[in-house]
Amino acid sequence: MKGKLYLIPTTLGESEINQVIPAFNTDLLNQINYFIVENIRTARRFLSKSKISSKIDDLVFFELNKHTPPEELASFIKPLLSGENIGLISEAGCPAVADPGADIVALAHNSDIEIVPLVGPSSILLALMASGFNGQ
Repeated sequence: MKGKLYLIPTTLGESEINQVIPAFNTDLLNQINYFIVENIRTARRFLSKSKISSKIDDLVFFELNKHTPPEELASFIKPLLSGENIGLISEAGCPAVADPGADIVALAHNSDIEIVPLVGPSSILLALMASGFNGQ
């Protein structure tokens, strides 16, 4: 059985976690040991602010940013193929939208891995909402 790829939104700016991230998301973080992130330092800070019960030093991080060679991406999803869940965390807002995480999502789709997007802040959607356009 394959694991699931969870798309985990983060806060935008200095917002408090509990003001913008649903409790379901933070509860789910306690069940994930592997994370694909843009920046390990800021991802660790986000997880720490989320008050996860896991020891952050015991978690496994794969760094995905503009400097990551494309040939490394297949190794990032190996835990998924072994039945482990992975969380994809963007630097800010929703992962895989105007974000390097889109490459991992495409790779997961090609490997028949279930992708689970979670609710959270999106700078693109917030900008559309504040623009006065109706988005249709």
